[in-house]
Order: sequence, then C-alpha cells, then structure tokens
Amino acid sequence: MMKLKPLGNRVLVQRSKVKTSKGGILLPDTAQEKPKEGTIIACGAGKMNDDGQIESMSVKVGDVVLFSSYAGTEVKSDTTEDELLILSEDELLGIIG
Repeated sequence: MMKLKPLGNRVLVQRSKVKTSKGGILLPDTAQEKPKEGTIIACGAGKMNDDGQIESMSVKVGDVVLFSSYAGTEVKSDTTEDELLILSEDELLGIIG
C-alpha cells in the first residue's frame, strides 16, 4: 500500500469491490455502477476551527462509510489495483454498521 496521509478533515477510502448479482451474473465494468461505500484506511488530524483548535474527526480508520457517486478524488495506487478515494469528511453520508 502506498504511503498517503490525508490532511485536515480528509479521509482516504478504499472503495468496496463490485459484487455479483443474486443470480450470479457479473456485469461488465461499463454497465455497472461503482459501489458507493468503502472502508477508511487513513484519516487526517481534523478541521481547525475559528479559535485555532483542531476538531477531531467523527470517523476512524476501519469504519465502513457511505458516500455519493461523484464525491472525492480518485487516487491510483502503484502496488494494488484497489480504487482509492480522498474525501472530505463533509462528503461522507454515514457510517455503515
């Protein structure tokens, strides 16, 4: 895994793998929608408020989160084919489970 530490209130998310349908049919990549959930693999320190204090993040490494379709910035990893995203904490919709 590449060494990447998000800054501020950003998180690094590994997008979940595409699952096959209940009937076992695997659609081609062009015909399927990318998963909108993933696992947080790194977190920034948090957002600095107006008083100069750092507000801690409401998520932590290992949380499975839900985000919108076009949120974040894709990052390619040299070592794996996993899809990574850098998201702001504001772009996260919720924690699953």
